[in-house]
Amino acid sequence: MTDTTEPTGELTLRTLAMPADANPSGDIFGGWVMAQMDLAAGMRAAEQAAGRVVTAGVKEINFRLPVKVGDTLCIYTDLLNVGRTSMTLDVQVWARREHSALREKVTEAVFIMVALDKDGRPRPVGQAAA
Repeated sequence: MTDTTEPTGELTLRTLAMPADANPSGDIFGGWVMAQMDLAAGMRAAEQAAGRVVTAGVKEINFRLPVKVGDTLCIYTDLLNVGRTSMTLDVQVWARREHSALREKVTEAVFIMVALDKDGRPRPVGQAAA
């Protein structure tokens, strides 16, 4: 994981934090943020794998700052390693604060994704799912 003042990797997903995703104080639930990270990791890994992927693990998730209703989340993915059947990605969440140009890193984690064949078994990354 990186400690940067600018995002690293590829902008993979942008989404808006809505009231339905928040507690009564207006803080967005960490589980919702993690679900958005999983979507972004899955999208990036599926492109790399040329097919179906699943999340095998998440390491070292760090919730650095709260996300508020109205923030735009920009989720960046950086492919750290490609193995035979798995990929490791650094996933960073940056929030553009509502009514502000301020952008802050709010969450980061390392995701491990595995490429699967049509029967749900691991397959080589980049090989078509037969």
